[in-house]
Amino acid sequence: MWGVNMQETEFKDRRIFERIPVRRSLRFLAPRSNLAGLAQTRDISAQGIGIMTEKELSPQTPLEIWLHMPDSGEPFYTTGKVIWSEQIESNRYRAGIKLDRVDLMGISSLLKTTDNKEDIAL
Repeated sequence: MWGVNMQETEFKDRRIFERIPVRRSLRFLAPRSNLAGLAQTRDISAQGIGIMTEKELSPQTPLEIWLHMPDSGEPFYTTGKVIWSEQIESNRYRAGIKLDRVDLMGISSLLKTTDNKEDIAL
């Protein structure tokens, strides 16, 4: 654990955009370490994503992210950086990702999709 609760609380207080509970599967790649994995979003905002994953992600790790779009054949691609991470249980982690750029149109598309109950086994 990385002193997460304090960092997460401090970060929440500075958020500009509201986080909306949304469940979407995603793939990620940490290009510097070649760590790749699957995750599920817990919430999304124009500036960040909360995820659950089986892989430990260290704070400050840059990520490439492909979010599944149920109403489209193409995933939504974005990049970001791990801000905080905590282990929930064995092989289960929760992390906060700050997106590199605010993409209101892309996030709006994610929120408009009809299937908001998607789940993957994590």
